[in-house]
Amino acid sequence: MITALPTPPLPLPLVRLRLAPHGALPRRIDGVWWPHSRDLLTQLPKMLAALPSAWGDITGVTVDAAAWSAAPGRMFVATQVVRLHKAPASPHAPDRVVLLSPGLGRRDLQVIPPDATEEAAALLMAAALDDRRPGADGARPPTPTAAAGPHGRVGPAGRGTRAPRW
Repeated sequence: MITALPTPPLPLPLVRLRLAPHGALPRRIDGVWWPHSRDLLTQLPKMLAALPSAWGDITGVTVDAAAWSAAPGRMFVATQVVRLHKAPASPHAPDRVVLLSPGLGRRDLQVIPPDATEEAAALLMAAALDDRRPGADGARPPTPTAAAGPHGRVGPAGRGTRAPRW
């Protein structure tokens, strides 16, 4: 008699999510998400579960309507209802997912296409979250730590203030 042992389930792929470091200044991009497919019903709950608790309960998600598979207007994720909004892609923010949390505001994630190579995804992630490159999406130039020149200095809370001119 042959007895078949049950095969263990295959491990689930890791969530490919990289969040920007927390800072005092707001960012245009709060993180980068590289989903395994365009199946929103499968990918979104995994990504939401991987977010830090400091981001609060995500109750609304807006995605590019053309980029994702069909999905209902609401889905149940981790004991809560999440409203899904499908909108046309903005020319200023292509491939972006917007997450809404009551009382904590909005977080924007850049989405890397699932079929991107690892090399391309690594470059896109680094570029999106790099604060040292002026002009990069979501990036800001480094904050000066010394006087900004003879006519300016950095005041409290990082705001530029002008020194009196004599």
